[in-house]
Amino acid sequence: MTLLELSGVSVRFGERAVVDAVDLAVAEHETVCVLGPSGSGKSTLLRVVAGLQATAAGRVLLGGEDQGGVPVHRRGVGLMFQDHQLFPHRDVGGNVAFGLRMRGAARSSYEARVAELLELVGLPGAQRRAVASLSGGEQQRVALARALAPSPRLLMLDEPLGQLDRGLRERLVVELRGLFSRLGTTVLAVTHDQGEAFALADRVVVMRDGRIAQAGTPLEVWQRPASEFVARFLGFENVVSAVVSGGVADTVWGRIPVPAGSPEGPCRVLVRPAGVVPGSVVPGGVGLPCVVEGRTFRGTHVALLLRGVAGPVLEAECALAGAPARGDRVAVTFTPSEVVVLPPE
Repeated sequence: MTLLELSGVSVRFGERAVVDAVDLAVAEHETVCVLGPSGSGKSTLLRVVAGLQATAAGRVLLGGEDQGGVPVHRRGVGLMFQDHQLFPHRDVGGNVAFGLRMRGAARSSYEARVAELLELVGLPGAQRRAVASLSGGEQQRVALARALAPSPRLLMLDEPLGQLDRGLRERLVVELRGLFSRLGTTVLAVTHDQGEAFALADRVVVMRDGRIAQAGTPLEVWQRPASEFVARFLGFENVVSAVVSGGVADTVWGRIPVPAGSPEGPCRVLVRPAGVVPGSVVPGGVGLPCVVEGRTFRGTHVALLLRGVAGPVLEAECALAGAPARGDRVAVTFTPSEVVVLPPE
Protein backbone atom coordinates (compact mmCIF):
# COMPACT_ATOMS: atom_id res chain seq x y z
CA MET A 1 0.00 0.00 0.00
CA THR A 2 1.32 3.44 -0.95
CA LEU A 3 2.10 5.74 1.98
CA LEU A 4 3.68 8.69 0.13
CA GLU A 5 2.77 9.87 -3.35
CA LEU A 6 4.23 12.81 -5.25
CA SER A 7 2.30 13.81 -8.35
CA GLY A 8 3.76 16.33 -10.82
CA VAL A 9 5.68 18.15 -8.08
CA SER A 10 7.67 21.17 -9.27
CA VAL A 11 9.68 23.78 -7.38
CA ARG A 12 11.03 26.90 -9.06
CA PHE A 13 13.64 29.35 -7.83
CA GLY A 14 13.11 32.27 -10.17
CA GLU A 15 13.29 30.93 -13.73
CA ARG A 16 15.05 27.71 -12.72
CA ALA A 17 13.11 24.50 -12.06
CA VAL A 18 14.88 22.90 -9.10
CA VAL A 19 12.35 20.06 -9.04
CA ASP A 20 10.61 19.45 -12.35
CA ALA A 21 7.32 17.51 -12.58
CA VAL A 22 8.41 14.65 -10.31
CA ASP A 23 6.17 11.62 -9.79
CA LEU A 24 7.19 9.24 -7.00
CA ALA A 25 5.44 6.68 -4.80
CA VAL A 26 6.79 5.14 -1.60
CA ALA A 27 5.09 2.05 -0.21
CA GLU A 28 4.50 1.40 3.48
CA HIS A 29 7.55 -0.18 5.17
CA GLU A 30 9.74 0.64 2.14
CA THR A 31 13.11 2.40 2.27
CA VAL A 32 13.70 4.64 -0.74
CA CYS A 33 17.00 6.49 -1.22
CA VAL A 34 17.18 9.49 -3.55
CA LEU A 35 20.61 9.86 -5.13
CA GLY A 36 22.11 12.61 -7.21
CA PRO A 37 24.89 15.16 -7.53
CA SER A 38 24.75 18.55 -5.82
CA GLY A 39 22.02 20.69 -7.35
CA SER A 40 19.98 17.76 -8.66
CA GLY A 41 16.98 18.67 -6.48
CA LYS A 42 17.08 15.75 -4.06
CA SER A 43 17.17 17.77 -0.80
CA THR A 44 14.53 20.18 -2.10
CA LEU A 45 12.29 17.18 -2.76
CA LEU A 46 12.69 16.10 0.86
CA ARG A 47 11.81 19.59 2.08
CA VAL A 48 8.66 19.55 -0.06
CA VAL A 49 7.48 16.32 1.59
CA ALA A 50 8.22 17.76 5.04
CA GLY A 51 6.27 20.93 4.29
CA LEU A 52 9.37 23.14 4.54
CA GLN A 53 9.32 24.12 0.86
CA ALA A 54 6.39 25.45 -1.16
CA THR A 55 5.69 23.96 -4.58
CA ALA A 56 4.97 25.69 -7.87
CA ALA A 57 2.84 22.75 -9.02
CA GLY A 58 1.82 19.24 -8.08
CA ARG A 59 0.53 17.44 -5.00
CA VAL A 60 1.99 15.60 -2.01
CA LEU A 61 -0.21 12.89 -0.52
CA LEU A 62 0.47 11.03 2.74
CA GLY A 63 -1.79 8.08 3.42
CA GLY A 64 -3.94 9.28 0.50
CA GLU A 65 -4.49 12.74 2.02
CA ASP A 66 -3.38 15.89 0.20
CA GLN A 67 -0.83 17.75 2.34
CA GLY A 68 -1.38 21.14 0.70
CA GLY A 69 -1.56 23.68 3.54
CA VAL A 70 -0.80 21.09 6.25
CA PRO A 71 1.94 22.47 8.55
CA VAL A 72 5.13 20.55 9.29
CA HIS A 73 4.17 19.50 12.82
CA ARG A 74 0.88 17.97 11.64
CA ARG A 75 2.25 15.81 8.83
CA GLY A 76 3.40 12.99 11.08
CA VAL A 77 6.88 12.81 9.60
CA GLY A 78 10.25 12.52 11.33
CA LEU A 79 13.28 14.49 10.15
CA MET A 80 16.95 13.72 10.66
CA PHE A 81 19.57 16.03 9.17
CA GLN A 82 23.28 15.66 8.39
CA ASP A 83 24.36 18.05 11.15
CA HIS A 84 22.19 16.26 13.79
CA GLN A 85 20.80 19.60 15.14
CA LEU A 86 20.89 18.34 18.72
CA PHE A 87 20.25 20.79 21.56
CA PRO A 88 23.56 21.33 23.40
CA HIS A 89 21.81 22.60 26.54
CA ARG A 90 19.81 19.38 26.90
CA ASP A 91 21.20 15.99 27.88
CA VAL A 92 20.67 12.92 25.70
CA GLY A 93 17.36 12.05 27.34
CA GLY A 94 16.10 15.62 26.92
CA ASN A 95 16.96 15.58 23.23
CA VAL A 96 15.15 12.31 22.60
CA ALA A 97 12.11 13.42 24.61
CA PHE A 98 11.83 16.68 22.67
CA GLY A 99 9.87 15.06 19.85
CA LEU A 100 7.44 13.56 22.36
CA ARG A 101 6.86 16.96 23.97
CA MET A 102 6.19 18.57 20.59
CA ARG A 103 3.57 15.90 19.86
CA GLY A 104 1.88 16.49 23.19
CA ALA A 105 2.68 13.10 24.70
CA ALA A 106 2.01 12.67 28.41
CA ARG A 107 5.08 13.42 30.54
CA SER A 108 4.62 10.13 32.36
CA SER A 109 5.36 8.27 29.11
CA TYR A 110 8.68 10.06 28.40
CA GLU A 111 10.98 8.02 30.58
CA ALA A 112 10.01 4.56 29.34
CA ARG A 113 9.91 5.64 25.67
CA VAL A 114 13.31 7.37 25.86
CA ALA A 115 14.89 4.33 27.52
CA GLU A 116 13.36 2.05 24.88
CA LEU A 117 14.67 4.16 22.00
CA LEU A 118 18.18 4.51 23.38
CA GLU A 119 18.33 0.75 23.83
CA LEU A 120 17.11 0.38 20.25
CA VAL A 121 19.84 2.61 18.77
CA GLY A 122 22.63 1.05 20.85
CA LEU A 123 22.99 3.68 23.61
CA PRO A 124 21.39 2.04 26.66
CA GLY A 125 21.46 4.11 29.83
CA ALA A 126 22.79 7.26 28.10
CA GLN A 127 19.91 9.53 29.21
CA ARG A 128 22.03 11.78 31.45
CA ARG A 129 25.06 12.11 29.18
CA ALA A 130 25.90 15.57 27.83
CA VAL A 131 25.65 16.00 24.08
CA ALA A 132 29.16 17.48 23.97
CA SER A 133 30.60 14.26 25.39
CA LEU A 134 29.29 12.14 22.51
CA SER A 135 31.25 11.00 19.47
CA GLY A 136 29.93 11.74 15.99
CA GLY A 137 28.45 8.27 15.68
CA GLU A 138 26.78 8.55 19.09
CA GLN A 139 25.29 11.93 18.18
CA GLN A 140 23.91 10.34 15.01
CA ARG A 141 22.23 7.65 17.10
CA VAL A 142 20.68 10.23 19.43
CA ALA A 143 19.36 12.20 16.45
CA LEU A 144 17.83 9.01 15.06
CA ALA A 145 16.22 8.16 18.42
CA ARG A 146 14.75 11.68 18.61
CA ALA A 147 13.33 11.38 15.07
CA LEU A 148 11.80 7.97 15.90
CA ALA A 149 10.40 9.03 19.30
CA PRO A 150 6.95 10.19 18.10
CA SER A 151 6.56 7.04 15.94
CA PRO A 152 6.37 8.97 12.63
CA ARG A 153 4.54 7.35 9.75
CA LEU A 154 7.38 8.50 7.48
CA LEU A 155 11.03 8.99 8.52
CA MET A 156 13.08 11.31 6.31
CA LEU A 157 16.89 11.39 6.36
CA ASP A 158 18.95 14.13 4.69
CA GLU A 159 22.58 12.99 4.16
CA PRO A 160 22.29 11.19 7.52
CA LEU A 161 25.83 9.79 7.62
CA GLY A 162 27.65 12.44 5.59
CA GLN A 163 29.83 13.76 8.43
CA LEU A 164 31.06 10.37 9.64
CA ASP A 165 34.20 8.53 8.57
CA ARG A 166 33.79 5.70 6.06
CA GLY A 167 34.25 2.82 8.50
CA LEU A 168 31.61 4.17 10.88
CA ARG A 169 29.26 4.96 7.99
CA GLU A 170 29.46 1.40 6.72
CA ARG A 171 28.68 -0.03 10.17
CA LEU A 172 25.78 2.34 10.79
CA VAL A 173 24.21 1.65 7.38
CA VAL A 174 23.99 -2.05 8.25
CA GLU A 175 22.53 -1.23 11.66
CA LEU A 176 20.00 1.22 10.20
CA ARG A 177 18.75 -1.26 7.62
CA GLY A 178 18.23 -3.87 10.32
CA LEU A 179 16.53 -1.36 12.61
CA PHE A 180 14.11 -0.11 9.95
CA SER A 181 13.26 -3.68 9.02
CA ARG A 182 12.48 -4.61 12.63
CA LEU A 183 10.37 -1.48 13.20
CA GLY A 184 8.61 -1.59 9.83
CA THR A 185 9.55 2.07 9.33
CA THR A 186 8.85 3.79 6.01
CA VAL A 187 11.95 5.78 5.05
CA LEU A 188 12.73 8.43 2.42
CA ALA A 189 16.44 9.25 2.49
CA VAL A 190 18.64 11.61 0.48
CA THR A 191 22.33 11.00 -0.14
CA HIS A 192 25.06 11.58 -2.72
CA ASP A 193 26.87 8.38 -1.68
CA GLN A 194 25.77 5.50 -3.91
CA GLY A 195 27.39 2.89 -1.68
CA GLU A 196 25.36 4.13 1.27
CA ALA A 197 22.15 4.22 -0.77
CA PHE A 198 22.62 0.78 -2.30
CA ALA A 199 23.29 -0.78 1.12
CA LEU A 200 20.32 0.89 2.81
CA ALA A 201 17.54 1.06 0.21
CA ASP A 202 14.86 -1.25 -1.10
CA ARG A 203 14.62 1.12 -4.06
CA VAL A 204 16.97 3.77 -5.45
CA VAL A 205 15.93 6.96 -7.27
CA VAL A 206 18.62 8.81 -9.26
CA MET A 207 17.93 12.49 -9.95
CA ARG A 208 19.39 14.82 -12.55
CA ASP A 209 18.52 18.50 -12.96
CA GLY A 210 15.33 18.20 -10.94
CA ARG A 211 14.02 15.11 -12.71
CA ILE A 212 14.14 11.38 -12.04
CA ALA A 213 16.75 9.84 -14.32
CA GLN A 214 16.13 6.27 -13.14
CA ALA A 215 14.34 4.38 -10.38
CA GLY A 216 14.62 0.72 -9.46
CA THR A 217 16.04 -1.75 -6.98
CA PRO A 218 19.75 -1.30 -6.20
CA LEU A 219 20.52 -4.39 -8.30
CA GLU A 220 18.51 -3.12 -11.28
CA VAL A 221 20.13 0.31 -11.27
CA TRP A 222 23.63 -1.10 -10.77
CA GLN A 223 23.35 -3.80 -13.42
CA ARG A 224 21.39 -1.80 -15.97
CA PRO A 225 21.91 1.97 -15.71
CA ALA A 226 19.35 3.69 -17.94
CA SER A 227 21.67 6.34 -19.39
CA GLU A 228 25.26 7.46 -19.66
CA PHE A 229 24.59 10.03 -16.92
CA VAL A 230 23.50 7.32 -14.47
CA ALA A 231 26.40 5.07 -15.46
CA ARG A 232 28.99 7.80 -14.89
CA PHE A 233 27.32 8.91 -11.66
CA LEU A 234 27.71 5.34 -10.40
CA GLY A 235 31.42 5.54 -11.22
CA PHE A 236 31.58 3.69 -14.52
CA GLU A 237 33.92 5.38 -17.01
CA ASN A 238 34.19 2.82 -19.83
CA VAL A 239 31.55 4.46 -22.04
CA VAL A 240 31.99 5.10 -25.79
CA SER A 241 29.91 5.61 -28.92
CA ALA A 242 29.01 2.47 -30.83
CA VAL A 243 26.85 0.93 -33.54
CA VAL A 244 25.25 -2.39 -32.63
CA SER A 245 24.54 -4.98 -35.30
CA GLY A 246 24.27 -8.75 -35.16
CA GLY A 247 25.06 -9.01 -31.44
CA VAL A 248 28.27 -6.97 -31.72
CA ALA A 249 29.05 -3.29 -31.05
CA ASP A 250 31.56 -1.56 -33.32
CA THR A 251 33.58 0.85 -31.15
CA VAL A 252 36.96 2.58 -31.01
CA TRP A 253 38.03 -0.42 -28.89
CA GLY A 254 37.10 -2.80 -31.68
CA ARG A 255 34.16 -5.19 -31.87
CA ILE A 256 32.59 -5.81 -28.47
CA PRO A 257 29.98 -8.58 -27.97
CA VAL A 258 26.72 -7.33 -26.41
CA PRO A 259 24.01 -9.23 -24.50
CA ALA A 260 21.41 -11.09 -26.56
CA GLY A 261 18.40 -8.96 -27.41
CA SER A 262 20.26 -5.63 -27.27
CA PRO A 263 18.74 -2.94 -29.51
CA GLU A 264 20.56 -2.36 -32.78
CA GLY A 265 21.77 0.89 -34.26
CA PRO A 266 23.75 3.91 -32.97
CA CYS A 267 24.14 3.98 -29.18
CA ARG A 268 26.56 4.37 -26.32
CA VAL A 269 28.13 1.28 -24.81
CA LEU A 270 29.23 0.75 -21.21
CA VAL A 271 31.73 -1.98 -20.37
CA ARG A 272 32.05 -2.62 -16.64
CA PRO A 273 35.64 -2.99 -15.41
CA ALA A 274 34.87 -6.60 -14.49
CA GLY A 275 34.07 -7.24 -18.14
CA VAL A 276 37.46 -6.05 -19.42
CA VAL A 277 39.62 -9.17 -19.37
CA PRO A 278 43.38 -8.73 -19.93
CA GLY A 279 45.16 -11.84 -21.16
CA SER A 280 48.47 -12.91 -22.54
CA VAL A 281 49.53 -11.62 -25.94
CA VAL A 282 49.60 -14.51 -28.40
CA PRO A 283 50.98 -13.89 -31.93
CA GLY A 284 48.03 -13.99 -34.29
CA GLY A 285 45.64 -14.33 -31.34
CA VAL A 286 42.46 -12.38 -30.60
CA GLY A 287 42.11 -9.40 -28.30
CA LEU A 288 42.64 -5.65 -28.23
CA PRO A 289 46.37 -4.89 -27.78
CA CYS A 290 46.86 -2.66 -24.73
CA VAL A 291 49.62 -1.42 -22.44
CA VAL A 292 49.09 -1.30 -18.66
CA GLU A 293 49.35 2.40 -17.73
CA GLY A 294 48.25 2.11 -14.12
CA ARG A 295 47.90 -0.55 -11.44
CA THR A 296 46.18 0.01 -8.08
CA PHE A 297 45.73 -2.48 -5.25
CA ARG A 298 42.08 -2.47 -4.06
CA GLY A 299 42.23 -5.09 -1.33
CA THR A 300 40.14 -7.79 -3.02
CA HIS A 301 41.35 -7.10 -6.57
CA VAL A 302 43.70 -5.01 -8.70
CA ALA A 303 42.36 -2.06 -10.72
CA LEU A 304 44.10 -1.51 -14.05
CA LEU A 305 44.25 1.36 -16.53
CA LEU A 306 44.80 0.01 -20.04
CA ARG A 307 45.77 2.07 -23.08
CA GLY A 308 44.82 0.69 -26.49
CA VAL A 309 45.83 1.89 -29.92
CA ALA A 310 42.77 4.19 -30.03
CA GLY A 311 40.05 5.49 -27.78
CA PRO A 312 40.04 6.45 -24.09
CA VAL A 313 41.80 4.49 -21.37
CA LEU A 314 40.00 1.30 -20.32
CA GLU A 315 39.37 0.55 -16.66
CA ALA A 316 39.70 -3.13 -15.77
CA GLU A 317 39.62 -5.36 -12.69
CA CYS A 318 41.50 -8.60 -12.20
CA ALA A 319 42.38 -11.04 -9.44
CA LEU A 320 45.41 -10.39 -7.22
CA ALA A 321 47.20 -13.50 -8.44
CA GLY A 322 48.77 -13.03 -11.85
CA ALA A 323 47.79 -9.36 -12.25
CA PRO A 324 49.92 -7.70 -14.95
CA ALA A 325 52.46 -5.05 -13.96
CA ARG A 326 52.65 -1.45 -15.11
CA GLY A 327 54.16 -1.37 -18.62
CA ASP A 328 53.11 -4.92 -19.51
CA ARG A 329 51.48 -5.58 -22.86
CA VAL A 330 48.19 -7.45 -22.73
CA ALA A 331 45.42 -8.55 -25.09
CA VAL A 332 41.95 -7.53 -23.91
CA THR A 333 38.74 -9.44 -24.52
CA PHE A 334 35.25 -8.43 -23.34
CA THR A 335 32.57 -10.32 -21.37
CA PRO A 336 29.09 -9.75 -22.93
CA SER A 337 27.25 -10.01 -19.59
CA GLU A 338 29.22 -6.98 -18.33
CA VAL A 339 28.31 -4.84 -21.36
CA VAL A 340 25.32 -2.45 -21.24
CA VAL A 341 23.87 -0.82 -24.35
CA LEU A 342 22.80 2.74 -23.48
CA PRO A 343 20.69 5.16 -25.53
CA PRO A 344 22.63 7.84 -27.44
CA GLU A 345 22.99 11.03 -25.43
